[in-house]
Amino acid sequence: MKKWTTVGMIALLGVTLAACGGNEAASGGETLKIATDASYAPMESMDKDKIVGFDVDFLDAVMKEAGLSYELTNTGWDPLFADLEKGEKSAYDAAISAISISDDRKKTYDFSIPYFESVNMILTKEGAGVKDALELKDKKVAVQGATTAEELMKGIMGDGNTDLKRFASNAEALLELDKGGVDAVVADFAVVQAYVENNPDKKFDAIFDKTNFAPEYYGIMFPKGSELKAKIDAAVEKVRASAEYKEMYKKWIGVEPDTSDLVNVK
Repeated sequence: MKKWTTVGMIALLGVTLAACGGNEAASGGETLKIATDASYAPMESMDKDKIVGFDVDFLDAVMKEAGLSYELTNTGWDPLFADLEKGEKSAYDAAISAISISDDRKKTYDFSIPYFESVNMILTKEGAGVKDALELKDKKVAVQGATTAEELMKGIMGDGNTDLKRFASNAEALLELDKGGVDAVVADFAVVQAYVENNPDKKFDAIFDKTNFAPEYYGIMFPKGSELKAKIDAAVEKVRASAEYKEMYKKWIGVEPDTSDLVNVK
């Protein structure tokens, strides 16, 4: 999801999805509490009162592999970071929400081994002629605030550039492009691809720029020092190498996964 920092987003109404992956949990057999921000389709989003998405299916497979019971709760983005920062006093045992692993975050949290490779993409209306991220410097660009998309575009456009429009969600950023309020949106490739596929009547150009947008990797996030990490890592490794992983990736992302780089990242 490439969300970067925890800056004042409004927390979503808490919604819990209970899913049992086994009768034995990490500490004493209790049900683990997992946090997410269900506002980032196709990774996690709300379908009426149910949390759905790639991360949801992946988490379920991992927990079953690890023999753990769990509840997944929609806490919102800022609260999940704030809570896990409390360490042993955290109300949650882990979080999954398309969270990019970064050296800065590793100072405060622990992460599983990577389970998903992502990269930002540029989305414009068809015929805009944008070829790479550097060409966005003098254009109006929409991003979801507090994401690495914002950080990348701040580096290209300048931190104080008023043409860099920050929105509370990618849905709002994409709507602004549709209305003609901006020239481009920068967001994770899964988000961009899902939007294009779900709007076949609209004409867009989706541009990869791996020169200026380096790949990033998602991990399950834990409070610092969590004993869960070792057990979850073993399960993640098995699930991401499975046929089930390929099926859920195709289901939610729409293409076959390439995990050749993913398995080499520690």
